[in-house]
Amino acid sequence: MTDSKRPILAVDAKGGDNAPGEIVAGALIAARAYEADIVLVGDEAQVKPLLGSDAPANIRVVHAPDAVPMDQHASQALRHAETTSLGIAVGMVKRGEADAVVSAGNSGAFLAIALIKLRTIEGIARPAIATVWPALNGPTVLLDSGANVDCRPEWLEQFGIMGSAYAQKALHIADPRVAILSVGEERTKGNALVLEASKLLEAAPINFTGNVEGKDMFRNLADVIVADGFVGNVVLKTSEGLISTLGAVIKDAMLGGSVIAKLGAALMLPSLRKLRKKYDYETIGGAPLLGLRGNCIVTHGRASRNAIQNSISLAIEEVRNDVIGKISELVAAQVVKEEA
Repeated sequence: MTDSKRPILAVDAKGGDNAPGEIVAGALIAARAYEADIVLVGDEAQVKPLLGSDAPANIRVVHAPDAVPMDQHASQALRHAETTSLGIAVGMVKRGEADAVVSAGNSGAFLAIALIKLRTIEGIARPAIATVWPALNGPTVLLDSGANVDCRPEWLEQFGIMGSAYAQKALHIADPRVAILSVGEERTKGNALVLEASKLLEAAPINFTGNVEGKDMFRNLADVIVADGFVGNVVLKTSEGLISTLGAVIKDAMLGGSVIAKLGAALMLPSLRKLRKKYDYETIGGAPLLGLRGNCIVTHGRASRNAIQNSISLAIEEVRNDVIGKISELVAAQVVKEEA
């Protein structure tokens, strides 16, 4: 953390489908709610009018002339990073001017810029996106959720270590159960990548419990679930689509039924709203990009002000609980174990 006792968050005000309006609105809500300083990195001419005359003292603007287009290739984004809001925000973390960066912008560009500017923690080959799942009896962490579509067994081992550290520090789970996503519960089930990664996870300084299947994602059979980024992202998007579709199906069935069905729907409405809120990605806000020497939070390109506020909250917790320090500690323990 910087010398200030209050976390400083750099927020990409030009990133996302709803920038800058929803980004600024979410940052304002967060500035009023949390003990933190927020820096909006974007076009001053656009951002300052959105702040209004009664903006709190803990929010300010750093000018960035350019933005990274949502469809721009990562290599192109890297070439122009020094003038873009995303590149400037990540640069602030690198120089110690901010403790974390939050962006709803181009996630591929975010990964590339952060990887080049911040570098990975010693002993970590690749960063991973950690998605927090609202399972039935508490949160579950899935990683990687899309940063690395082609993985090596040792990367999955590192994902397990990083996920365990995050669950301990950010979710306050004392001894997180770590499992690997496979096609069967038996440890003999899985492709070559899963089988080899399982051997490495078994020897890692974590509480590895074996395999879980896709049907177990919401059942809290593990606190951390490891997968390669291709599988993890497919699972994530499938689940998001299923939850959204299921909500629409329930609504149509109730409103399209008899008078009694509609009365029943009215009575169930508070419970359905509570259920929808629990499984709404905006409730958590974003996903940490773990493994870098800086705190980075990725959120949906379509993020609203609520998602931005919650992403900022997530960043604050990651900073205050020193997730990077815990990852470094567990990786160092693994190195010592391998050398012994």
